Amino acid sequence: MAITSVKNLKEFSTSNERFEGAHLLCPGCAHSMIVRELMNCTDDNLVIATNTGCLEVSTAVYPYTSWDTSWIHIGFENAATAASGAEAMYKARKRKGTLKDPDASVKFVAFGGDGSTYDIGFQWLSGAVERGHDFTYICLDNENYANTGGQRSSSTPIGATTSTAQAGRVSYGKKEKKKDMVAIMAAHGAPYVAQLAPNKWKIMAQGFQKALETKGPCFINTVSACTTEWKFDPKDTIHLTDLATDSLMFPVYEIINGHELNILYRPKTIVPVEEYLNAQGRYKHLFKPENKHVIEEIKKGITETWEMLQRREEARV
Repeated sequence: MAITSVKNLKEFSTSNERFEGAHLLCPGCAHSMIVRELMNCTDDNLVIATNTGCLEVSTAVYPYTSWDTSWIHIGFENAATAASGAEAMYKARKRKGTLKDPDASVKFVAFGGDGSTYDIGFQWLSGAVERGHDFTYICLDNENYANTGGQRSSSTPIGATTSTAQAGRVSYGKKEKKKDMVAIMAAHGAPYVAQLAPNKWKIMAQGFQKALETKGPCFINTVSACTTEWKFDPKDTIHLTDLATDSLMFPVYEIINGHELNILYRPKTIVPVEEYLNAQGRYKHLFKPENKHVIEEIKKGITETWEMLQRREEARV
């Protein structure tokens, strides 16, 4: 896959804004950083579908909207359905010659949170990818159902406390490991999947551009720090995201055509995961003596995942 040139910081800052400010996302929410970068990294016409979630309810409060592009919202679970339906309609009209500008470049994008992506909307996403629709699905992964009360999702990491997996006298929070959606989407045969982070903005922009230029269904999982449910100061969003990537709690990599794995970011110094955990209120209970074993389990999982990613990268050379 050819490496796409990335707009420099000046080009990004002077791009026409297609995601307007004055939305109602929480101060410090990373969603707007990710969405803005996607929309500014390309000059293509965009058709965007959004699942119900923080992004949708905070950017389209009738009669106002932050979306200066074609935008569709249907329900909690079916942004992939809306995007794939619009894409199918566009191809049909192009064949029939009924498009106003048949030579215009149009890209189809869907955004969903981890609740709608990993859980409620998984079968719709799975079906759209299996059918081979030409669209890019971006998961804004804040690891909980932030829009509806901070419930656990299958993206919530082990040990985190949520409103439905609370830490207390008899529990240390969520007991199950986080689902590996990147591997699942690669196994579906998606030609491009990646896990990206907004603190590494050039890598993220390049990943978005690769996905938009790739024919067929592409999936990108982006870490999106949630100041409300992760419980940290809004000014520390990027600092916390740095800790996520530098501790390898959230490794940054891509998988091309289901098998070619490339690690896109290697920390010069791997940060102890305790620094990442200790920076958030949702993990503070893990530092009690009776819960230290959970931190050891998290560290073991990080090591196993990083070693697996490196083996897979080396295997293709």
